[in-house]
Amino acid sequence: MREPWSGAGSGDRDGRTGSGLVWYVAYGSNLHAARLACYLRGGRPNGGARTYPGCRDRSPARRAVATALPGTLYFADRSPTWGGGSAFYDPSVRGEVPCRAYLLTVGQFSDIAAQEMRRSPAADLDLTRVLTDGRTALGPGRYETLLHVGDLDDHPLLTFTAPWGVAGADLNAPAAPYLRTLGAGLAESHAWGPWRTAGYLATRPGAAGHWTPGAVAALLG
Repeated sequence: MREPWSGAGSGDRDGRTGSGLVWYVAYGSNLHAARLACYLRGGRPNGGARTYPGCRDRSPARRAVATALPGTLYFADRSPTWGGGSAFYDPSVRGEVPCRAYLLTVGQFSDIAAQEMRRSPAADLDLTRVLTDGRTALGPGRYETLLHVGDLDDHPLLTFTAPWGVAGADLNAPAAPYLRTLGAGLAESHAWGPWRTAGYLATRPGAAGHWTPGAVAALLG
């Protein structure tokens, strides 16, 4: 069931959240639960080139809901796991990005962020700044910009992206295994069919001009 973006405002703001729980909002390959499980439990995603150590707490997400964010998805840089461009989120561009929110502990969210930056999980993030200001940079890395994008059931919705937007990105087309994973995630979370998914992914910046909807649809079967 899809639960819409709610806007920032009502979540706990003590840097750890009063309940110790946050929503991790995934817009890329982590739309697919099996791919997220490689971050939670450890393992290598299907079609990927990297094995992940997993979180300190390997429990599954408490809940998962389909949602959407205002902005755009784009592909840029080069993924060491998939070989092509990685998915990033730019909230400043008009549009809508289908997402999936997972209810996790602060520690699990912190460990996923660490693994996205090819670090070993070690410590919980201090979320004070992002919950207060809506955005904070942990560093210059690709997924080190944290965003507080709203609240759901009194828990903050958090995601991470690059410090640059699509206008300043080194756009790069995504690889076929990555697109298959994104497609599986959109089918699983939003019940999108192959052609709707292909029309969305093939027209994102970085993919547009390199992938056609027909080619992406063929990948998705």
